[in-house]
Amino acid sequence: MDELMEYLEDPGTNDSPSSSHLMLQEQRIVRHYLRLIEHEMPHLAALRKPFVPPTSEQPLVVRSIEYVGSKPTIKRSMVVAVDDLPLKDEKALKRLVLLAGPRWTPSPPADAGISKHAEWKHGFVKISCEDFMQPARNLKWISDTLDRLVERANSPAKEDGVWDGLPVDLRHVMAKSKKGKKGDHLRGRVLAKPTLRDFPREWLPKLPTTHEQPSLSSS
Repeated sequence: MDELMEYLEDPGTNDSPSSSHLMLQEQRIVRHYLRLIEHEMPHLAALRKPFVPPTSEQPLVVRSIEYVGSKPTIKRSMVVAVDDLPLKDEKALKRLVLLAGPRWTPSPPADAGISKHAEWKHGFVKISCEDFMQPARNLKWISDTLDRLVERANSPAKEDGVWDGLPVDLRHVMAKSKKGKKGDHLRGRVLAKPTLRDFPREWLPKLPTTHEQPSLSSS
């Protein structure tokens, strides 16, 4: 590096080799971002917004992917908990699960943006769309599809008796759990995965009080 700088500072040098041009270009890029950090980044402080957790009136979680410096992807996906949907009774809830088919899962999807510690209750519905060239149109189609799904689940029909006798199809859930090879498909863990909350409290050892000191056995 020192020899290259001496070569560039030589007054008899008419031009520099390609390696020196690459080095200068890297320095220009670094200085460009340093100037942005020095002069532009402080202005972003005015755009700060405090984090407000979503309320019960905002049950939808919309996910989008965009790459910096590249064309944004058009795909949009939405995840919503079944318990947050405006369903009128338990029959409507089961009809929605049956209508959703493989789009329903008992646990939140891994890429849904929902905490893994969230309660499963009656599961989650995930709908994705990338049929249109505009991301907003894909999101609108997802929203309309969810509205039709809820409307059909709440509307009584002549075949309601048939709906009551249909079991929930878990083949897609079992296939995914088997593919993960974590044993979640065994002993009903697909529908209710055990957590620390399920550990029996009576199995916990009794801790000594502040006045008692644990006895040490002498060897």
